[in-house]
Amino acid sequence: MENGIYLFIPILYAALNSVSFALYGLDKFKAKRQKWRISEQTLLIAAFFGPIGAWMGMQRFRHKTQKPLFKFLVPLFIGIHVMYVLWINL
Repeated sequence: MENGIYLFIPILYAALNSVSFALYGLDKFKAKRQKWRISEQTLLIAAFFGPIGAWMGMQRFRHKTQKPLFKFLVPLFIGIHVMYVLWINL
């Protein structure tokens, strides 16, 4: 059972980051077509759980890169995740 959790956690983390990446892409797509948008709060929540995907989405789609809140929080979330992983592995 213990080996299963070691496989499940990275898969879950990859899925969260993939969803975050997709949300940023979808919001940019909708912004270009002037359609209903994904709220900034939702994007930040996605960034909290999948910060690498959010950062990659910001860079790939050039979306929310000029917003100070996103410029500060997404790298902060990445740092929090890195610190958490390092803390777990001590």
